[in-house]
Amino acid sequence: MIAPQKDKLLWVDDEIDLLRPHILFLESKGYEVDTATNGQDALERCRRTTYDMVLLDEHMPGLSGLQTLALLKEADPNVPVTMITKSEEENIMDMAIGQKIADYLIKPINPNQIWLSLKKNLHRRGIVSQAAQSGYREEFGRLGMQMNDSLTAADWMELYRRLVYWELELENTGSPMSEILATQKQEANLLFAKFVKRNYLRWISESKDADRPMLSPDLFGRVVFPLLDGGERVFFILLDNFRYDQWRAISRELSPLFRIEEQLYFSILPTATQYARNAIFSGLMPERIARLFPALWVDEEAEESKNLNEAPLVETLLARTGRAQAFSYHKINDAAAAERLLAQLPALEQNRLNIAVFNFIDILSHARTESKMIRELASNEAAYRSLALSWFRHSPLSELLKWLAERPLRVVITTDHGSIRVGSPVKVQSNHNEINSNLRYKLSRNMSYNPRQVFEVTHPQEAQLPAPNVSTRYIFAQGNDFFVYPNEQNRYVAYYTDTFQHGGISMEEMMIPLAVLRGK
Repeated sequence: MIAPQKDKLLWVDDEIDLLRPHILFLESKGYEVDTATNGQDALERCRRTTYDMVLLDEHMPGLSGLQTLALLKEADPNVPVTMITKSEEENIMDMAIGQKIADYLIKPINPNQIWLSLKKNLHRRGIVSQAAQSGYREEFGRLGMQMNDSLTAADWMELYRRLVYWELELENTGSPMSEILATQKQEANLLFAKFVKRNYLRWISESKDADRPMLSPDLFGRVVFPLLDGGERVFFILLDNFRYDQWRAISRELSPLFRIEEQLYFSILPTATQYARNAIFSGLMPERIARLFPALWVDEEAEESKNLNEAPLVETLLARTGRAQAFSYHKINDAAAAERLLAQLPALEQNRLNIAVFNFIDILSHARTESKMIRELASNEAAYRSLALSWFRHSPLSELLKWLAERPLRVVITTDHGSIRVGSPVKVQSNHNEINSNLRYKLSRNMSYNPRQVFEVTHPQEAQLPAPNVSTRYIFAQGNDFFVYPNEQNRYVAYYTDTFQHGGISMEEMMIPLAVLRGK
């Protein structure tokens, strides 16, 4: 059996003989330690040998520690360097930190300080991974009990937060615990679907129900209007098809800029743009939009885009609630639209309400379905999350938020729905001319399916959904199911398995992020 390779250290100090007890201590912990008494010798050693870490004294004859550090980083930008010095001068600390040191220790030091620095910089990933695995292993049983005891929407939102927390903690560990968590999430989604089937129609019909969660039409009334009425200016940003786990990744980037108040709310069904987003901007359920503002509702079978009338819907909402005021609305589908928005920002400051819809995440979701290259780049949940984060870091949205962080206003960030990675086909049969194309929900007056595999709404008015025909019914996929036609099942399964879809019932689609931000 091959013995594990020891971590190799270089300790650079002009008084290295006085540090012999420290070196023996590190060797007893399994490290291999080379030494040098000046910067030039240290550079020569680093050219011949790859070190896992360099311990570097600041005060040395010849090349100073800072000069040696700069040359070491030129030769090997990735080697971690811990600076060790007698000086507590702030400018030396700043220069060392500016050159991206791994740690900064002030003499006199004891061996445990060095060992802690090594653990932080060489073994952090392994220690964090072990802690995450141990933590999830301990909580696995509690999460299972919570899944079965979750009786309210608030219970489910808390459970989903915990599942996403552990998903992010385990994502880079390479641990089999990640697979166990994925299985536990699947089980949770099946129980969540049963919960929604029991309660959804009651939520829709009884708006005063104490257990009813905030739904899409409630968003402006419960979040935006109280801010406006309190004298705040609001910049409302909606990221289409944006999941809670993606928000958690992006929120880390925002925490240095903003104080963040975060919560979850529920998307209505179908969890699709035409329904959920129009409900947000109108403050109405889809059936009422179609009935009260027929010119602003686009039927499912219509060929034109289903989200062209969002600005007029906001106008109706403001007028209906006695808040007729100037606002701006911007839909960002490409770089040119983003540049136009950024150019207008100074003029928009005078508005009490500005709204921007960013469609990149939704475009990414569709591109992943249609493009083999994007599928490779976003091959799993963690990669899909990482791609969204990478986009954000270099996006006009990031520029917009940096600008907003410096203004005395509130930023509301949310979405209309999320998406789920589908993998289990469910058969539904109908005339192609009489059924919509979405893979997670179907509506038609003539469908054949197994009612035990779906959430069935036979009377759309009970869910406040439009009914193109008197016999129209809706069905919703649950868990990671997706609908296929029996005569095209093989083609659908091959093409759509492992793609991200929306429209149905899952934690990822329905429980979605809502954050209110104020610049620090």
